[in-house]
Amino acid sequence: MLDFSNAEFGQIAIHKVGNRSRNEILKLATSTVNLDEEVMSLLAAYFLKPFKIPQFYQFDHIENYQDNRVFALVSELFEDSSMFFETSKKLASYLYEVAEHPNIKGGEFYVVHFKECIVDEEVVEAIGIFKSETKETFIKVYESSENLEVEQQEGININKLDKGCIIYNTEKEFGYKVSIVDKTNKNNEAVYWVDDFLKVKQREDSFYQTANYLNICKGFVEDVFNEDNNVEKTDQFEVLGRSIEYFKDKEEFNSDEFEQAVLEQPEIIDAFKGYKQEFADKYNVDVADDFSVSVDAVKKSKKDFKSILKLDKNFHVYIHGRRDFIEKGYDDMRKLNFYKLYFDAED
Repeated sequence: MLDFSNAEFGQIAIHKVGNRSRNEILKLATSTVNLDEEVMSLLAAYFLKPFKIPQFYQFDHIENYQDNRVFALVSELFEDSSMFFETSKKLASYLYEVAEHPNIKGGEFYVVHFKECIVDEEVVEAIGIFKSETKETFIKVYESSENLEVEQQEGININKLDKGCIIYNTEKEFGYKVSIVDKTNKNNEAVYWVDDFLKVKQREDSFYQTANYLNICKGFVEDVFNEDNNVEKTDQFEVLGRSIEYFKDKEEFNSDEFEQAVLEQPEIIDAFKGYKQEFADKYNVDVADDFSVSVDAVKKSKKDFKSILKLDKNFHVYIHGRRDFIEKGYDDMRKLNFYKLYFDAED
């Protein structure tokens, strides 16, 4: 759980980090910034609003502080807040060093000290690290002495945070709890934020295990339990629906129980086990057989389990269950396929 409703700003520093490989400059501020309440409120929304889902990461390679520069600097900052501004400059300088790909955009780099953040019912302080890379064009209309004038301006859309990271001062021995936003990560060079600068990995907690298993279920239906293997669309949708319903109804997951309740048939269960092992080997992950179900992970995944039967360009049928209420056939006279739906009442 994440709760920023009572979060307060401590200090904030803003630097300009260009792309070193394109000879853009690193411009370090001379002091922290003082903001009025209105601007502070806007920045709070800009920084914190994107972090809605408690999907946590942790710093990797923390056995030796020199192996993870950001972890080392943030750890020093949590121990001595008087070092805030100097540490913010070191963080900006380090980002300037590692962001070497010529396609990486320069931008404003923010370091923020937060207080009163609630993480899994624990009240903690936090360090936020953010970068704005995308500028948008705005039209400003203003009054002159005799008329209304219009001019073009460029600025940051406060509803679109490009890159962000919040490090919560808890569980340091495991690499802290860390939240990540990386909205511009579409190309290989963009992974510098997570892989090269922060060096974080996803925590293998209940959110991770739940989301991981649901991804396996979805992948199995798409790659194996599909029309190429003579499986009807409606049967695919039934398995998807039973999968998400199982997770919605359970607090604890058990793989044997899941397979019997959702997959039912021995040959489908065997195929699923084979696919699960291939998934684990391909992505080098451990797939747990028992774990606590994360409600937040189920909510996040639910949109990917919508069962929509698309019939040419004329009809979209949303199927939520009751495979036995749907029949598929072929009309010899019209030379067309058809579905027959049974129902009790029309809403």
